Amino acid sequence: MRTDYQRLADEVAAWITDGTLRPGDRLPTQRAYARRRGVAPSTATRVYRELVRRGLVTGEVGRGTYVRAASGGGAERGGPALAEPSEAPIDLELNYPVTPGQAELLARPLSALLRPDALDDALRPLGAAGTPLARSRFARLAAHGDWTPAAEAVLFAGNARQATAAALAALVPTGGRLGVEALTYPVVKSLARRLGVTLVPLPLDAHGPDPAALVALHRAAPLHAVYLQPRVHNPLGVSWSEARRALLADVLSGAGIPVIEDAVWSFLAPCPASQDGGAVGDEEPGDQGPCDQAPGDHGPLAALLPDQVVLIDSLSKRLAPGLTVGFLVASGPLRSALADALRGLAAPPGAFALEAAVRWIGDGTVARIVADKRADAAARQRLARQVLAGQVLRGHQGTYYLWWELPEPWRAETFAAAALDHGIAVTRGSAFAADGRSSPRAVRIGLASPPPDVLEYALGRLVRIAAARV
Repeated sequence: MRTDYQRLADEVAAWITDGTLRPGDRLPTQRAYARRRGVAPSTATRVYRELVRRGLVTGEVGRGTYVRAASGGGAERGGPALAEPSEAPIDLELNYPVTPGQAELLARPLSALLRPDALDDALRPLGAAGTPLARSRFARLAAHGDWTPAAEAVLFAGNARQATAAALAALVPTGGRLGVEALTYPVVKSLARRLGVTLVPLPLDAHGPDPAALVALHRAAPLHAVYLQPRVHNPLGVSWSEARRALLADVLSGAGIPVIEDAVWSFLAPCPASQDGGAVGDEEPGDQGPCDQAPGDHGPLAALLPDQVVLIDSLSKRLAPGLTVGFLVASGPLRSALADALRGLAAPPGAFALEAAVRWIGDGTVARIVADKRADAAARQRLARQVLAGQVLRGHQGTYYLWWELPEPWRAETFAAAALDHGIAVTRGSAFAADGRSSPRAVRIGLASPPPDVLEYALGRLVRIAAARV
C-alpha cells in the first residue's frame, strides 16, 4: 500500500511525464508546496526526498529544487520509469560523486568557450600531446608539495582506462609479467587479459605492498612493470605509510622496474602543508591547485622516481563521470613509448573537453569542486561508520568507499546476492583479487552515488542482512 507522500510524489512524477513540468523548471519551496497541498511540512520534505531518490529532481543548496533533464531514461520512457524503482537496485557498487551546485560551477566558465570563434577552435582534431597550455595546467593539477612535473611530461587520452591500456602496452610485452597489489582495480585485470599480460599478485600488509616479497618475485622471474595505487587505494581506501613509500621507491629503483601509478582517487588524499597554491609557469594569477593545506599525505611515487613512473589520472572522479579527459605524466624514454602506444590504442581527448578543463583548472573551479567532494566524502564516511558500527571496516575516513570484512558465516558471493535480493548492489571482494583463485570474504561499499538518506537506508538494510543467518 502506497503512503501519502508516495502518492504525492507519483502526482509530481506524472506532471513531469506529461510535460507539465519541464527540465529546468523550479518546484515551489517545500513550505509553499505543503500549504498548497494541505499537508504537513514533514510530508512535503518526504515528497521532495522521494523525487530526488527517483532521479526526477535535483536540490541545489540556496537555490531550490529543479526538474532534472532526462538521461537515458526518465520522462522519455514514460510513466513506469518515474514510479518507485522497485526493480532497480540502490547502487553501492559504482562510485559517481556529484555534489550539489557542481553543474552550475562548471557552466559558468563555458560561456566564453561557446562563442563561435572559440567553439570553432575547440572542435578541431587534437593529438595525445594536447596543447602547451593544457600540458601546463594538467602538470599543475598533478603537482604535490614541492614536486611539479614538467609540462612536457604530460600526455592525454580520452579517459583513464585508455591511458592505463596504453601504459600496459608500452611497458609490458605480450606474455610479460605485471606486478599488482593482491587487491587491485578490476579494470587492470580485464586489460591484462586482453593484452596477454600475466598478473603477479604482490602480498599486502597494513602499510602497503611487501618490499621483500616484491624483490623475491622479481628475482624468481623478472617483472616487466608494476601497477600500484600508493594513495587512496581502491578498494581498500588506504594510503601507503611514508616509510613504506620510501622503501618501495628504493627497491623499485634498484631493480629498475617501471611503475604505473594510478592516482585517479588521490585527489581525496590530504595535501602537505608546503603546498602553496600559487601560480606556476604560465598559470593565470590566482590559479589554485587542488590541495587544501592539510598535512598527512606523503605524495605520489612519481615524485621520488620521476624517470621510472608513469602517473595516470583523470577528471572523471574529480569532476563528473561524463568528463573523461585522462592524462599521463612520464619523462624521458617512457614518454616516447607511451606516445606511440597512445597513437595506436587510445582515442585522443576531445578538444572541447580539454579546453573546458583548461578553463576549469585555471579559474579555480576544479579546486572548489574537489574541496566540496572531500567534505562530501568525509560526511558519507561518518554516516556509513555510524550505521555500520561494530563491523570490521577498512578505508580512510575521507574516501568514497569502504572495504567490509563480512562476519561469519557469510561469503562475499552469498552476501552480494542477498543484498541484491533486497534491491542493493555491492561489489564482491573477488572482483578485486589479482589471484583468480582467491575470494576474499569481503565486499566493497561505494558511498558516492545515492543521496545520503538513501545511502543511510541501504546501509541499515545491509547491517540487518549481515546479522541474519545464511
